[in-house]
Amino acid sequence: MKFHKLAFVLLAVGGLNWLLQGLFNKDLFVLLGMDMAGWVARVVYILVGLSAVSEIVSHKGLCKMCDKGAAM
Repeated sequence: MKFHKLAFVLLAVGGLNWLLQGLFNKDLFVLLGMDMAGWVARVVYILVGLSAVSEIVSHKGLCKMCDKGAAM
């Protein structure tokens, strides 16, 4: 369950980054003064991607709405 919470936070960061990119053509890491080619940004991007894969694979078992059979 802890991994699910971490994955959620990483997906939120990734989603906000895409929002900034789409609206203002800005990257969150650049706004924070980090280099896009830096290893920290790369690691975060990899973790966001892995979080997305994890959430896709485990979604049905973790989602309370899907568990109740609610329509999306």
